[in-house]
Amino acid sequence: MYLLGEQPAYADTLINRLQNMPARLLEGLSPCGPALEFAAVDDLATLLPGNQLFLLDNGLLHGCVDHRPLFYLHEGDLVGLRQDVALPHCRLRSDGPLSLLPYLRTEVFQHIYAEPQRSELLLQYLIGQTALLYDAVARLKQPEYRSTHGFQRVPSGEVLIRQGDEADHVFVIIEGHAEAFVDGHKVGDVPKDEIFGAMAVFTGEKRNASVITNEPCTLMLIPKDQFLSLTQNNPKIAHSLIESMARRIDLLNKQITQLSAVKASG
Repeated sequence: MYLLGEQPAYADTLINRLQNMPARLLEGLSPCGPALEFAAVDDLATLLPGNQLFLLDNGLLHGCVDHRPLFYLHEGDLVGLRQDVALPHCRLRSDGPLSLLPYLRTEVFQHIYAEPQRSELLLQYLIGQTALLYDAVARLKQPEYRSTHGFQRVPSGEVLIRQGDEADHVFVIIEGHAEAFVDGHKVGDVPKDEIFGAMAVFTGEKRNASVITNEPCTLMLIPKDQFLSLTQNNPKIAHSLIESMARRIDLLNKQITQLSAVKASG
């Protein structure tokens, strides 16, 4: 997905990263039939079977919401995720020929959720797409009404999360690296593409660790309500995220056990 008009460098970075994700999600899965070929179309959704998802193999689709052009889809993008969702109608139109590779929706999601890495990749893809649109809308507003949510560029040493604070955002590091601290002691690293800050958002408790950048970073910020809405509308995504957090907690517990053993032997 690309946004219409000029966009900041951080959006370009995220767009480039998102562009190859659909192919990775579908890797190992065969199309359910031959490619669908269309000439110019005014509303593609009315021509597509509701039980399928599509990989845009060739062509360009313009996305319009309330008759207003907002973005366009490019070769390699996934088409059809919005079907059966109670959202404002998004009309996909094209002035030229299109080629779409069809996949059964049920097979796609079975394929994705059968592998934890693919499940997490889907979550990154959906959050990334949402953040791009959110940022595009924010930049269309008058400056005095703009939100501070979306993307931020921060220097090294910036406190992204402070232990004991209320949880009002989930974060993703688009570029850079950060470290996690509990009571002033380092307990882990937060690398690029890591979704962090979700635990306190889910539980409603205060932050249990601080996260501080150790190099300049570009961040994607997802407001709490927006993130919870995404996970509530797709329980499988929430389940995948919880599994990921459980693995991190298990790793942290092992690190604590090892540190305790080292202290005891010392």
